[in-house]
Amino acid sequence: MSEPLPEPLPVSGSGSGAGSAGPPRTVHTHCPYCALQCGTRLGHALGEVTVTPSAFPVNQGGLCQKGWTAPEVLSAADRLRAPLVRGADGRLAPVGWDAALDLVAGRLREIRRAHGPDAVGVFGGGGLTNEKAYLLGKFARLALRTSRIDYNGRFCMSSAAAASNAAFGVDRGLPFPVTDLGRADVVLLAGANPAETMPPLMRHLDRAALIVLDPRRTPTAERAALHLRPAPGTDLALALGLLQLTVLDGRLDHAFVRERTNGFEAAWQRALPWTPERTERVTGVPVAAQREAVRLLADARRAYVLTGRGAEQHSKGADTVSAFVNLALALGLPGRDGSGYGCLTGQGNGQGGRELGQKADQLPGYRMIDDPAAREHVAGVWGVEAAALPGAGPSAYELLDSLGTPRGPRALLVFGSNPVVSAPNAGHVTERLAALDLLVVADFVPSETARMADVVLPVAQWAEEEGTLTSLEGRVLRRRALLAPPPGVRGDLEVLRGLAVRLGEPAERYPVEPREVFEELRRATAGGRADYSGVSYERLDAGEALHWPCPAVPAGPAHPGTPRLFLDGFAHPDGRARFVPVEHRDAAELPGGALPLYATTGRVLAHYQSGAQTRRVPGLTAVEPEPFVEIHPDAARRAGVTAGGLARVVSARGAVVARVRLVESLRTDTVFLPFHFPGDGRANLLTSGALDPRSGMPEFKVSAVRVEPVDAVPGGAVGV
Repeated sequence: MSEPLPEPLPVSGSGSGAGSAGPPRTVHTHCPYCALQCGTRLGHALGEVTVTPSAFPVNQGGLCQKGWTAPEVLSAADRLRAPLVRGADGRLAPVGWDAALDLVAGRLREIRRAHGPDAVGVFGGGGLTNEKAYLLGKFARLALRTSRIDYNGRFCMSSAAAASNAAFGVDRGLPFPVTDLGRADVVLLAGANPAETMPPLMRHLDRAALIVLDPRRTPTAERAALHLRPAPGTDLALALGLLQLTVLDGRLDHAFVRERTNGFEAAWQRALPWTPERTERVTGVPVAAQREAVRLLADARRAYVLTGRGAEQHSKGADTVSAFVNLALALGLPGRDGSGYGCLTGQGNGQGGRELGQKADQLPGYRMIDDPAAREHVAGVWGVEAAALPGAGPSAYELLDSLGTPRGPRALLVFGSNPVVSAPNAGHVTERLAALDLLVVADFVPSETARMADVVLPVAQWAEEEGTLTSLEGRVLRRRALLAPPPGVRGDLEVLRGLAVRLGEPAERYPVEPREVFEELRRATAGGRADYSGVSYERLDAGEALHWPCPAVPAGPAHPGTPRLFLDGFAHPDGRARFVPVEHRDAAELPGGALPLYATTGRVLAHYQSGAQTRRVPGLTAVEPEPFVEIHPDAARRAGVTAGGLARVVSARGAVVARVRLVESLRTDTVFLPFHFPGDGRANLLTSGALDPRSGMPEFKVSAVRVEPVDAVPGGAVGV
């Protein structure tokens, strides 16, 4: 059960920064938020931290409002500055680091002794640096010997990753630089809203005619040449219909399909029944709009198909992305300079986070954990026998769903994630967290998950640490520290070594210097699909733009990295891409009866992920201070709710209280809620644990709900 935390310790510094006054200092680094990883210059003088954008290619001197206000999180009033342990009275109280780590290690030993190594789980995050993601995976598999490790990127990128691996033999969000989009004539955005989620990207989309697939008229859709509004959960049917039109309207790139792909006929047979008329009946997208979308893409000299969470966060998300990849292949787009398919990765290190070992089924270098050769290679780097490595564990939601049960962990360590707010079926996940014998959370603010913990470990944040991240375009970037962490705060690498040593591991197996971890990471990834072995801090600090794969070269010039994949062939052994035959199926639940509306969730401009950072920035909370629900005026009238009033949105799993916003451009059968808010404003109280069988992605984007009025005085705070 969540309890109040102790009063925060005094904050050093003031205004928009932290840290004591000292000599002025400036570092070149990157924004702590999305996977665009905009370049920034951080300055520190007179106890203040300032941020200015750099001319880095992806942001070209721009930042969104989250980036501009990022330094304010450094001086959050409730910044964690000492380990906290829950006492016999149920309250969290400060203790020393040795006491906290001794307690955690002792309890972990007891639980493992009583229930086995898989009784301990680890839940990581897509915002951790490459070094932290790598060492976290190593710690789980060696110090804990557990297979129960996954991370919140499973809720973000897993569907696109599964589809890309199947089609191309490798998964990189954008297999080309972001700047290539600036030359595009047409870009199809399926379930993506970059005008809010990564605004600087729109600088690269100004030239292109945009085709936007979204049930909402988002700020991105406002800029579209063509806006298609499929019913939630029908993107797969729409992609099949677009492929059918591509072939029957004579737009198929026969030479490309013949020379560079396999499997077209099987995929085509699945699309053949999806006539334009049937597609319109299922999706609501008019035939004329379908045909115009295909015409725009096929007539363009340079065109891209990009997917986002709207297409991917479904119980059929991997098949949906495969259907859009099939469309791109039929048009001959991937593997051509100036065209292609890509996925708009969400979290700051969503790319590096999933390829360096904190995912349940993977080892560093995007090696699969059930591959004997992969196990031998990584075990050799780690100095253990391959047989000592555990096998694949359950995916993120399956892991959370099993907590505190006979089949699941009795203890969980959480690094860089806030599943109380961000996980699907959040009420159930909160119950499972409460059932644990031990919950340990490492964070820098008291997130909603930290408030439930038995032990809270205060760790450094982005401007206080060195390391690397990998952007959505596969470019490895340097994060540079501006400040030292506040007294009482440690880095995640220090925490992992402190625990590992107490669990009987040799200290030298867990370096605390990021550069030393990266040197080992290079060896562990060598020869893998995501090969970092030719990347080094020295090359990055010299300003080289290095995209993986970037293998080490024993002699001769260093490898330049691979900004554009697939120009000479795809990553399958025969060099050919694969069409993947897929079929539309309904969402896990559909509206009807007492739950007549679709609910879909997403992000808004002012906030990020679970909001644990952005809800602590006054300027951002002033823009979006509380949960809200968008609803069409006709649907609101039927539900008896009014603009500015409170509504209760109810699904089969829970209910959310939110402020009503009337949106005439919204579909009459659909409501939208942002997922950044805590308490009874958590949108994920509505969402289900239905999972994609290929990727483990939960169905965030479709829930059957009803909306009803709440008897409350308008204007009061909601869900915060």
